[in-house]
Amino acid sequence: MDAIETTVTMTPEAAEAAIRAALADNGFGVLTEIDVQATFKAKLGLDRPFLKILGACNPGFANRALELDPSVALLLPCNVVVEAVEGGTKVSAVDPTALMNDPAFDALAAEVSAKLSAAVASLG
Repeated sequence: MDAIETTVTMTPEAAEAAIRAALADNGFGVLTEIDVQATFKAKLGLDRPFLKILGACNPGFANRALELDPSVALLLPCNVVVEAVEGGTKVSAVDPTALMNDPAFDALAAEVSAKLSAAVASLG
């Protein structure tokens, strides 16, 4: 899957705080948070490295996309993943340009991709 990503030497907790701030600076709020590490521990008794999925949303972009096609709700919010990897933390965001193959979404997907790219790039 095409993603916007970077790997940084900061801790997962520091990377999560940094990406949250960078998302906010680029007009996104975090609507949902899935702590995969904690959920797997609680539900399955499994220990796994840090992994959080943040559901980021820019209401203006979301509204424009929904006006083009209400079924785009299936892709909302935009997932941003913070994951512990060897040597640091990987931060990835879904690339909207890879998800939207309808020409009606080209300009909007490029705009959203640019904002997500700026947020992720600010970490490295």
